[in-house]
Amino acid sequence: MSKIVINSFKELEQYIGKELGVSDYITITQEQINQFADATLDHQWIHVDTERTKTESPYKTTIAHGYLNLSILPYLWNQIVEVNNSKLTVNYGIEKLRFNQPVLVGSQVRVKASLRSLINLRGVSKAEIQVILEIKDNKKSALEGTIVFLYHFNS
Repeated sequence: MSKIVINSFKELEQYIGKELGVSDYITITQEQINQFADATLDHQWIHVDTERTKTESPYKTTIAHGYLNLSILPYLWNQIVEVNNSKLTVNYGIEKLRFNQPVLVGSQVRVKASLRSLINLRGVSKAEIQVILEIKDNKKSALEGTIVFLYHFNS
C-alpha cells in the first residue's frame, strides 16, 4: 500500500472507519534500547543487562521498554500518511493504550493504522487513529491504542 497524502479535513474525512495502511517493519536493536534507557534514566536490567537476562529473564534476552515501542509510532505513522497543508500538528493524547506483550531485542515491528474518527473543532481537525504495533511472526501485538492528533489545516 502506498503512502496516503492528505491536504485537508475533507481529504482525511473519506478514511473514517477505514484502514489507512501498514508501515514497513523496523528492527529493535540493543543500541536503541540502551539509548532510550539513557534518555529516560530507566536502566532496569531486563532492558540493558544482556548477560543477566540470559539466566534470569523469562525471555532469555533483553526487551524494549514499553515506552520505546510507543515512541517509534510517529516514525512508523509517517510511512503511512503524509499530512500537508497543516500549519501546526499537535500530539493531543493517547487513549486505551495496552501493552500486550514485550518486544524482544532483534524483533521486527510495524504499525497498522485505521482512522476511528475525525471531528472539526472550529477549524482544528481532531483525528483519532487506532494503532496496532505488530511483531513479525507473532499473533499477539506489542501494543494497541488510539492516538489523537490535532491538525491545524491552512484554509
